[in-house]
Amino acid sequence: MTEDSAVVAAAKAGDEAAFSSLVERHRRELRVHCYRMLGSYDEAEDQVQETFLRAWRKRETYQAKASFRAWLYRIATNACLDFLDATTRKLPTLDLPVTEDSDLAPRPAVAVPWLQPYPDHLLESVADKDGEPDAVAVARETIELAFLAAIQHLPVRTRAVLILRDVLGWSAKEAASLLETTPASVNSALQRGRAELKEHLPACRAEWRPAASADERALVRRYMTAVVECDEDALAELLREDVRCSHQAGAGGWMGPDPTWYGGLAEVLEGWAPALRGANALDFAMRLTSANGQPAVASYIRWPSEDREFHAFALDVLSIMDGKVAEVVNFVPAVFPSFDLSMTLPADAERVA
Repeated sequence: MTEDSAVVAAAKAGDEAAFSSLVERHRRELRVHCYRMLGSYDEAEDQVQETFLRAWRKRETYQAKASFRAWLYRIATNACLDFLDATTRKLPTLDLPVTEDSDLAPRPAVAVPWLQPYPDHLLESVADKDGEPDAVAVARETIELAFLAAIQHLPVRTRAVLILRDVLGWSAKEAASLLETTPASVNSALQRGRAELKEHLPACRAEWRPAASADERALVRRYMTAVVECDEDALAELLREDVRCSHQAGAGGWMGPDPTWYGGLAEVLEGWAPALRGANALDFAMRLTSANGQPAVASYIRWPSEDREFHAFALDVLSIMDGKVAEVVNFVPAVFPSFDLSMTLPADAERVA
C-alpha cells in the first residue's frame, strides 16, 4: 500500500487529519476551478468549503479507480451547478460599440455584475504546484478578466462542459459521466460553447497573453505616478486613443447601483477630471498589485485639506496593449482584503509603492 493510498484509507475510515491533508493540497486549484464557474472570488471560496463538506460526508463512496483529485473536481463542479441553479442572476442588456478591429471585448468585464478580480499571488501558487510552462500559459489565458466575463454569458451546463474539456482537458466520456449525459451531448455543447464564447471575447485574441515585461511594469509605474501627480498630459500619453474605463456597480457615492463604462481618450480623461483638477483634486496614494494575470493598482484617497489617513478607493485592473493602457476595469474596495491590501494608509505613506 502506497503512502497516499494509506492516507485515503484512513480518511475513508473517518480520520479527520488524514482527510484534511488530502483535500487541502487541492484547495487552491479547486478555488480557481470554482472561480471560473462562478466568476466571483467570494462565491468560489464558499463553494470550495461546500465541496469539502460534501466530500467528507461522501468519503466512503470514493473509489480508487479514479484519482482523489478528479473525485474532488466532480464534487466541486456539482456544487457550483447546484449553487447556480438556485441563484438568480441577470446580465445588463446594454452594449458598448467598439470598432471592428478593436482589441477590446465587445462588452467590458463589469457588464457581469457579480464578477470579482482574482489575486495573482494565489494563482502563482497553483502554477508553481503544476510546474509545467504550458499549464501556466493556459491558466493565464483562462483566468483573464475578458475570459472570465465572456464565459459567464454561457448557459450554466455549457460553461461546465467548456471548462471541463478545454480548460481541464477532460475527455468527452469523463465530462459526460460527471454531468450525467452522453459524450455526444458533451461534444455538441462544446461546439456551441466555443462559438458563443468567441462572440464575447476580443476579436484579436488568437494567442496566449505573454507574461508582464519590464516595459509593461515601467508603464504601470508611470501611470501610477501620473495619477498621484494629477498630471492629465502624462496620462494622455499613456492611454490608447480607444481606451475604455469601466466601473463595477457600487453601493452608492461615485459608483452608482449599475455598472458603467465609457470609451475614447477624451471622454475617459473628462470622466477623471473632477478628481484630478483644481482645488477639489484628490490626494491619491497607489499600490501596485496584480489580478487575473494582469497588472492592477490599488488606489487610496484623502481630501487634500485634511491631514488624515488615506482610505481605500478602488482596485483598477489594467489591460496593456501595444505599449499603452487600453482598458481600466474598476472594482469596489470590498475586494481589497482578498489581495491582502490594507483598507487605510497613514497620512505620511509613500504615494507610489
